[in-house]
Amino acid sequence: MSLLPRLRYPTVPELVDSARALTAQEPGLCVLRPVGSSRAGRPLHLLSVGHARRAVLVVAGAHANEPTGGCTLRVLAERVLAERELRADTSWHFLLCADPDGASLHVTPAPRSLLDYHLGFYRPTGSEQPEWSPSVLPPDRLPPETRALTGVIDELRPYLQVTLHGTDLGGSWVQLTRDVPGLAEPFAKSAAQLHIPVETGASDAAGWPASGPGVHVMPGPESGVPYPSMPDDARHSTWYHAHRYGGLTAVVEVPMWASDLVDDPAPHPAPEAAMRRLARRLLRDSLEVEAVLAEALPRLDGADGPLLRASRWALELIPGLAEDWSGRPPAGTTMAYVGSVDAFGRRLPLRAAAMLLRVLREVDDRSAPRLERLVATWCEAYAERFRARWVPLAHQVEHQSRTVLVAAQQARDHAS
Repeated sequence: MSLLPRLRYPTVPELVDSARALTAQEPGLCVLRPVGSSRAGRPLHLLSVGHARRAVLVVAGAHANEPTGGCTLRVLAERVLAERELRADTSWHFLLCADPDGASLHVTPAPRSLLDYHLGFYRPTGSEQPEWSPSVLPPDRLPPETRALTGVIDELRPYLQVTLHGTDLGGSWVQLTRDVPGLAEPFAKSAAQLHIPVETGASDAAGWPASGPGVHVMPGPESGVPYPSMPDDARHSTWYHAHRYGGLTAVVEVPMWASDLVDDPAPHPAPEAAMRRLARRLLRDSLEVEAVLAEALPRLDGADGPLLRASRWALELIPGLAEDWSGRPPAGTTMAYVGSVDAFGRRLPLRAAAMLLRVLREVDDRSAPRLERLVATWCEAYAERFRARWVPLAHQVEHQSRTVLVAAQQARDHAS
């Protein structure tokens, strides 16, 4: 059977069915079990392959709108099962989806364009995201998905946690909670072979030290954050939970659509002016969405579902972020960094608009056509500005899989 029978992203039930098939095939090596439940009562499943005490934990589905990880996790599980040397002294554990509720709301399994992708878009508020909630909520208010994830880390004490992430448009990069020597070169080689740009100036990692192009090491707690207005701080996320047991976390990002504008390491000739221009556009775009929301809100009769909550949350982030961008840019600002910020600045109001559009369509609100035009226009401009090209799903998965395997090997060798 093909590892990727259809060129689309699998649903959570399909991932569970694949895991059940593996356990039926190799019951002596594989165990599939629930490790918790979501807020809506959906089970969180952990697939374990092998019995060694030394453990790697791979997490998919932490963000509902980043679907590549499910495919990658399935391919990795089959490969670990097929290749004895991968599990000779390491057990592998796969959390099939950290946020099954979110996954049920993001409904673009086979997007043909950025517009397709956004018409079914969903990404929850920061407090509802399993990995990020500890950075914005007190311990007694953490969602059950977060408690399940940290419980698995407490049980397994992995020397490496890998969390599989992605971006709609851009390049590939890695974020590490502690450096993994020897990772940068094979990571870059894999990306080049598969024609995936390396995002050398990812805005998510602004100001972080790099051990190689696109491989960023998170700063310690004594460092400041790049965007003070943003509520989520990686240093307080579940990524650092593995440090309690001497482990570390690698976050592996891959794009659905690639853009060569995010890997140019040349210095930007006028970064301060460019950042201020992007800040102004960010505010302008958000005001367009807010105008639609304000006009439609009285007709929504107090609706407060997850799509509307997430749309409003995204809009609330924008004024502070625009102020952050209006200050002094990071030293050594590159073309790649400004390109990454440009993409981020288009992405945030577009996501807010897309989720609000889904709410308005559900009730057949008269403001929906106005928002439809806005989302379509922004998607077209986004793709055109960045010369977006689809990364074949097999390439997304192969690059992410290779990076996971190299990270596991190098982290193990370095710790030995």
